[in-house]
Amino acid sequence: MLPPVTPLPAPNREPVAVSDAVLDRLARLSSGSITTQLFKKGLRQCVLVGLRPLRGAKTPRFAGRAFTLRMIPAREDIDTYATLTTTPNADNLQWVGVERTLPGDVMVIDSRSDTTAASMGNMLVTRMMKRGARGVVTDGAFRDGAELAAMDFPSWSAGVTATTRLSCHHVADLQVPIACAGVAVYPGDAIHGDADNVTVIPAHLAAELADLCEAQDDLEAYLAQRVQRGEALWGLYPPSPPTREEHRQWVAAGRPALS
Repeated sequence: MLPPVTPLPAPNREPVAVSDAVLDRLARLSSGSITTQLFKKGLRQCVLVGLRPLRGAKTPRFAGRAFTLRMIPAREDIDTYATLTTTPNADNLQWVGVERTLPGDVMVIDSRSDTTAASMGNMLVTRMMKRGARGVVTDGAFRDGAELAAMDFPSWSAGVTATTRLSCHHVADLQVPIACAGVAVYPGDAIHGDADNVTVIPAHLAAELADLCEAQDDLEAYLAQRVQRGEALWGLYPPSPPTREEHRQWVAAGRPALS
């Protein structure tokens, strides 16, 4: 006879809600500054490598709270066309998830890096956009790539295919920890994106990262002007104490353009 199962204690992590104000600050920052500051905190790889924005270089910077969706392989006796009923049901959690997204969310989909079938398409993405979501990300593929590329809404994926989700994917969970492109994503994490990268910021670090990155971006804007006018990198980038003092003087002078 098997012994009784003892429940494990809950993780020693208090949930942290990232405010809209912090998200708005993060959305103005560069992915380079964010990953540098995360590295200083000991987080070495928070970028969802291998994904591309469907809007390409026109993709705006954005930041939102992670709403997670986890997929497992489809099974033929469950994932049929009949699953797409007109009422919510446990075998079609994707529709449920879309209708639970809130303003400020970014849906992050764990598709097991499988691009052989779509994670979702134009109809569901449009619905999330209308609900106030700020973006959608999958390590799988989307349908309707041309339509999504024309929308004023950030959509990131590893590919585009017309093959329906039911062919390969079954939505197993909502709002649980997932892996997306090899990176752990917890519900409520801050998701930052620009035309180059999508980066995961642990929720408890989001406000501090906003402070640190705003300071870094301001300093690097100054350093970039000095590099542009032909100065050597030594002592300039990374900045030495004298260079930092020169930056403080530049700020005090009103940030004038350097000739």
